[in-house]
Amino acid sequence: MSSKQKALIIGAGVAGMACAIRLAVQGYEVTIFEKNNYPGGKLHVLEKDGYRFDTGPSFFVQPGNIEELFHLAGENIHQYLNYKALDIDCKYFYEDGTVINAYSDLKKFSEELERKTGEPARHLFSYLKESKKIYVHIGEFFLNHSLHERKSWKKSDFLKALATTRPRYIFATLHAINKRKFNSAKLVQLFDRYATYNGSNPYKAPGMLQLIPHLECNEGVFYPEGGMISINKALYNLALKKGVAFRLNAPVQYIIENNKEAKGVVVNSQNIFGDIIVSNVDAYFTYSKLLNKVFEAKKNLKQERSSSALIFYWGVKKEFPQLGLHNIFFSRDYESEFNSIFNSKTPFDDPTVYINITSKMEPGVHAPKGKENWFVMINVPSDMKISRDEVLTAYKKNIVTKLNHILQTDIEPLIETEDILHPKKIEEETAAYLGALYGTSSNSIKAAFLRHPNFSKDIQRLYFTGGSVHPGGGIPLCLKSAKITADMILRNYKKRKNE
Repeated sequence: MSSKQKALIIGAGVAGMACAIRLAVQGYEVTIFEKNNYPGGKLHVLEKDGYRFDTGPSFFVQPGNIEELFHLAGENIHQYLNYKALDIDCKYFYEDGTVINAYSDLKKFSEELERKTGEPARHLFSYLKESKKIYVHIGEFFLNHSLHERKSWKKSDFLKALATTRPRYIFATLHAINKRKFNSAKLVQLFDRYATYNGSNPYKAPGMLQLIPHLECNEGVFYPEGGMISINKALYNLALKKGVAFRLNAPVQYIIENNKEAKGVVVNSQNIFGDIIVSNVDAYFTYSKLLNKVFEAKKNLKQERSSSALIFYWGVKKEFPQLGLHNIFFSRDYESEFNSIFNSKTPFDDPTVYINITSKMEPGVHAPKGKENWFVMINVPSDMKISRDEVLTAYKKNIVTKLNHILQTDIEPLIETEDILHPKKIEEETAAYLGALYGTSSNSIKAAFLRHPNFSKDIQRLYFTGGSVHPGGGIPLCLKSAKITADMILRNYKKRKNE
């Protein structure tokens, strides 16, 4: 690049930092503006009363996405981040006392399923073989390319994806497919759960989501040393090393637009100009608040929001040897639970509860000796009413009742410290509209195509990255979103230069 182009990025989430690194490596002068006093967005840490909690994403899959970023930057990732594969990806608890260990060794996992549920081992292998096929031949095309540029549809990968696609992937729900694939209702529920990876409802989301278990079961689940916050720190330190400037405590007030072209941003009432603008803020807020384009913002609301989360951070003064790093306590009635989340939007009396305990991996680091740090999460509607005290109390009561029953222990007296993250707080801290963790849900066959593109169709030099735009939310997809956006910016610069 003969003269340095200036890139201004709004939001220091995972996608914002990853996009900044990619552009800086290519010679851009990059500045990130972040409204909080820390980078990372949802990927943050809470320290309280001797306990340490990761506050955001907790499953680490597909480390190849972040490895690729460090390779591009010419840096040894292990000088920034170390991680290891888990032997047990997750422990599943059912109301009747059944406990299923999802071993990373698929032979052991299939034997566990056959022993605990009577499900023939061949069913698991067949299901995961198809899951891999869908991911490799269809998913990789849709997740690694823009769906809003014509040239993407001319690639040979698209023809391969088209040839692999089956009607059931589009017109059947994930639940319907799982019900055909497995005899055991427990197994159907276990694999229905993967719809929640992007905040969706397995009873509505298309069967294409069968590709998600491939990421966890075939490729493995990993634990980053120091917890998930280590991923945040690694990206931040790499960005600094590559010359990215961070402006923390610097909320962007407006995007400067002139003649349908993005020119810069307003921060602290000061105009700051750049050659390209990248929003790592929820697409809805980008239009409604930063561009003051109400009509465009409302268009974004036509799609159903994803689910949100209610998280209790509990310091528990006891160790539970029957629990692992990742634990899921299933609802008795999964369909009614999702109906509650997406339709009635009321507290469900028997929620599915996820508990992440990083002190299992690093005793004495995340919790005092003999104690555990519980990240206790349930899926809830993206709805501000959940922040009301009486609603939070109802949800907590339901969670405690469920855990008391399955663990045969009175949990509440063991909680010696507590903090809460609810949808309203998620919106305030991360600008995720209504606290929706993944922007929009995948509860329709058109969802992938209706997600906001990685660029503005109306405003030149304005780009988007992160969980509310293509290809979606979660660390792996945010890293892919950053790559799609950065590559698009570089192609468009070369095109303008040659005109």
